[in-house]
Amino acid sequence: MIGLVDYGVGNIGSLGNALGYLGLQYTYSADRSELDACQRLILPGVGAFGPARECLRQLRLDEFLREWCASGRPLLGICLGMQLLLSESTEHGPHTGLDLIPGQVVKIRGARRDVHMGWNRVIPSGEDPFIPEAGYGYFVHSYHCAPTDGTTVIAHTAYGETLAAAIRQENILAVQFHPEKSWKYGLNILRRFADGAF
Repeated sequence: MIGLVDYGVGNIGSLGNALGYLGLQYTYSADRSELDACQRLILPGVGAFGPARECLRQLRLDEFLREWCASGRPLLGICLGMQLLLSESTEHGPHTGLDLIPGQVVKIRGARRDVHMGWNRVIPSGEDPFIPEAGYGYFVHSYHCAPTDGTTVIAHTAYGETLAAAIRQENILAVQFHPEKSWKYGLNILRRFADGAF
């Protein structure tokens, strides 16, 4: 069972539709005991870092997610959910993140537009089985993840500068693009996460 962390700022509907299309069992909840009964968790997210971080704090899901990751169970962060995994963000002032992956979330520089929106090529940075091949992902973001340890970046994309498209630290995986909106390429990523093929 895959648990979707429902903290009020994620695109739960489209993500659930994608998992259902793949024939995968899932549930969405903000209840820690229900989520704890799952084998894998997905932390989605759409919107601004600060309010999302506060939602996690109020629901005490920040503590739960730290305990979950410390137990070695798989977690997948998507878009804002990826950014929340880092130590801090500079979006609309400084905000502390979950600090599960050391690093900072910073504004995209040097691009034609402030917002990176639309299809862009995802290129593996090495030979990680979670992102084994290049493809096109659907992005919607104006801030990006800059992990302290560059080796955690397992795929990148280019938009004004080279950006982390996917990161991994042991049992913690994350993608900046939306796999649920990225057709076959994204669905294969969700399938690999569900199957533990990473």
